[in-house]
Amino acid sequence: MARKKVKLNKARVHVNASFNNTILTLTDTNGDVVSWVTPGSVGFKGSRKGTPYAAQVATESLINKMRDFGVNSVIVTVKGTGSGRNSVIQTIEGAGIKVTKVSNITPRSHG
Repeated sequence: MARKKVKLNKARVHVNASFNNTILTLTDTNGDVVSWVTPGSVGFKGSRKGTPYAAQVATESLINKMRDFGVNSVIVTVKGTGSGRNSVIQTIEGAGIKVTKVSNITPRSHG
């Protein structure tokens, strides 16, 4: 099955930051997954996957994919309490991609 070439102007980046890993998912504005990356797919193993540096390297890999898709601006959705949360947002902003909104959807218990 051949992949179709996707061109996006705006996209969403979903960040799932746990203590052991940081999962980055790139979707279009409808929520359909376009690409994803984790520190494990970039070469980190074991406890090193949960570090902010591993999240930064994974984000740089995702930014290269975003440039291939033509993404200019993103909405970032953050879930979880891991240490990679802030480094992902800083890396995206530092790469010159406009971050229009940052949402925190970390679940909290109430009961």
